[in-house]
Amino acid sequence: MNYPETLTWLFNQLPMYQRVGGAAYKADLQATLNLMAHLGNPEDSFKSIHVAGTNGKGSVSHALASVFMANDYSTGLYTSPHLKDFRERIKLSSKEDPRRGRMISEESVVDFINEHRPWFETNHISFFEMTVGLAFEYFRRTRPDIAIIEVGMGGRLDSTNVLTPELCVITNIGHDHQKFLGDSLAQIASEKAGIIKAGIPVIIGEKHFETEPVFRAKAEEVGAPIYFAEEMDIDLPESDLTGPYQHKNLRTAAAAIKVYRSLPGSLSINDTDLAVGFTSVLPSTGLQGRWQVIQENPKVILDGGHNAEALPYLLDRMKTETPEMMHFVLGFVNDKDLGVLLNLYPKNARYYFTRADIPRALPENELQDLARSVGLTGQAFKTVRGAVEAAKKAAGTEDIILVGGSFFVVAEMV
Repeated sequence: MNYPETLTWLFNQLPMYQRVGGAAYKADLQATLNLMAHLGNPEDSFKSIHVAGTNGKGSVSHALASVFMANDYSTGLYTSPHLKDFRERIKLSSKEDPRRGRMISEESVVDFINEHRPWFETNHISFFEMTVGLAFEYFRRTRPDIAIIEVGMGGRLDSTNVLTPELCVITNIGHDHQKFLGDSLAQIASEKAGIIKAGIPVIIGEKHFETEPVFRAKAEEVGAPIYFAEEMDIDLPESDLTGPYQHKNLRTAAAAIKVYRSLPGSLSINDTDLAVGFTSVLPSTGLQGRWQVIQENPKVILDGGHNAEALPYLLDRMKTETPEMMHFVLGFVNDKDLGVLLNLYPKNARYYFTRADIPRALPENELQDLARSVGLTGQAFKTVRGAVEAAKKAAGTEDIILVGGSFFVVAEMV
């Protein structure tokens, strides 16, 4: 198969969480463990930092990777989901060009799938499991000095959770993916805490009275040193991550680096290049979809913040950006409880309801009806681009348009 054929097979022939939701969410890690054994256990061949959380884990992962890149270390980066190109999920800064992460080559993807496809099909390996296997095999072959590995969903049962990292990071806990992780913050924290390993330090980005006891209990159970970023004395460098939630994310990343530097055998990170890493996250790692301005007059912003914890920060930032009308182009996936979330949006804004081009997308007419029930009114559009064009036509030059609700919606405008 060539690259387009390989992607078609990946996305259409096997069930996967990113497309169909619960059909690919498995009850244990046995399939991933079998896959790692089949591949010769590549997860044991490279140093890593493991990052979980409800919000901010992508930003924290990219910030950490940028710091190591700035210090001239070859750095692997595994994140999800991608916005435009599947290969965005797996990046590597080479030893020849350590300050810039490049996507895995098409050839590497094709060769991996062609070599192992019969085994994948026989053993019913999911999209996410295959992608983790591809990433870990790629990092074994390319041998980065360190790899930053972002959890896909949850933690305990996530396919990345076969790692034994140098450090674990949990950014925060919010209400997201309740169908899979639980209804309460404590239940969700318990799933995220599943990445905490025996003797491996863990950084918790935010303290919360419901989740702190869960994390402390798990850390004590396995003998893991635990640190809360909010309690640590940190000099926070400036950064090019300027979205409304990024201060907490950057503080978490800085806390992680501070603890990492204290570990025996850690890679040396100097203060100058630490600062460079924080100020060059976007060009170093290619992070997109976080308060990304794609047009001025009217200002059009892409931001994938999509739950009740992230949304207030986005709304506050929008209010400071314009004294005029706010416009929202919104689309969501169908596994979210939108009742609380939709009630957070302002009633006096204009809405353009749409859906991303994926099976998991909530139909635009259903979203329109749900929004109307809480006092939000607007038109429904079959495509994201159609909704954005309608918003741009209706907006004044001083208005602001936010495209979001889901990273899948944002991806169609990148």
